[in-house]
Amino acid sequence: MISAFAHTRTVEFAETDMAGIVHFSNFFRWMEACETAFVRSLGLPVVSFMPGQAVGWPRVNAQCDYRSPLRFGDTVEVRLLVKEVRTRSICYVFQFRKVSDGQVAETPVAQGEIVAVCVAGDGRGGMVAQPIPDNYRTKICAAPRSKWTEA
Repeated sequence: MISAFAHTRTVEFAETDMAGIVHFSNFFRWMEACETAFVRSLGLPVVSFMPGQAVGWPRVNAQCDYRSPLRFGDTVEVRLLVKEVRTRSICYVFQFRKVSDGQVAETPVAQGEIVAVCVAGDGRGGMVAQPIPDNYRTKICAAPRSKWTEA
C-alpha cells in the first residue's frame, strides 16, 4: 500500500504575481495536480462513472501555510503524504520543497492540507457521501505521523 508520492514542476511566469513571487492560489492548483498524478499512478480513476451515478472527491477543507517564496523558473517538489484514510474521506498533507542542482531542500517552503470526501450523485443533482471504495482502500494507507509533521 502507498502513503506518499512526489511530483516535480517548474514555476511558470504566469504563476507569479507582480513581485515575481508565486501567487498563493497556485499552491492549491499544484496540490490538486499532485493528488491527480498520485491517484493515476495507482491505476485508480480520478472520477468514475458507475451506472446511474458519478463518484467524485470534492474538497471539504483546504489550507496552506507559506514560509518562503518561490519565483519564476524555480523547481519545486510537491510531496503528497496520506495523513488519514477515514470511512468516507481522505486527508492529504502536501509539502513544497525547492529543488536546486538536483537536490531537494530539507525545509519546506510551504505545507498544505486537503480533505477530500468520496461522494456519489443523489439522483436529484446533489451529492451524498459514501464509503471509500475497496479499490482505493487496498492501495492507499496513511503515512507515519513523523513524515507529515517533520516540517
